[in-house]
Amino acid sequence: MEEIRFDDDGLVPCVMQDARTGEVLTLAYMNEEALRLTRDTGEVHFWSRSRGEIWHKGATSGNTMKVRALRVDCDADAIVALVDPAGPACHTGERSCFHAGDLDPQPGEALAELERTIAARKAAGDGGSSYTAQLLADPPFIGEKVREEAEEVTRAAREESDERVREEAADVLYHLAVLLASRDVSYADAFEELNARRK
Repeated sequence: MEEIRFDDDGLVPCVMQDARTGEVLTLAYMNEEALRLTRDTGEVHFWSRSRGEIWHKGATSGNTMKVRALRVDCDADAIVALVDPAGPACHTGERSCFHAGDLDPQPGEALAELERTIAARKAAGDGGSSYTAQLLADPPFIGEKVREEAEEVTRAAREESDERVREEAADVLYHLAVLLASRDVSYADAFEELNARRK
């Protein structure tokens, strides 16, 4: 904790980020005790500036935030907490506190949003009213579609425009996401495997 430069009020801003998707969940503040509790318990604690007390994130709602890593910026005056959220981060019930303003999806948000959409279709069990539901109802067909789309992106890379490569790559990513969801696996699981191979 000695490396952290707390401000004149004894606080340091902490950005809480979903460790699996990279999405920013909230911005709050820690004092020395909140940082110590976060490190000691493995769950995020903040200092509530409005209540003037330590705040164990999710203690009341059950939406705790398990810490995977704490990162300190180059000036040691800001922290990023990479977390596994047990539920929504925002008191409104929204996944992220940043749910207002310019909400057009950005490229880095696409896979996480896609996976949530697929999970919702899977949970609805609508018996095939959407293409995603039809795929989920027929796992062997999902594998066939992944193979077909992989062949199409390969052909596009060899013979077609960059725009066609983009379109076919999106098709591969979509069908692969459905295949993973059918097995209760996520892109983050595959990314963890990639990280493990770097060691």
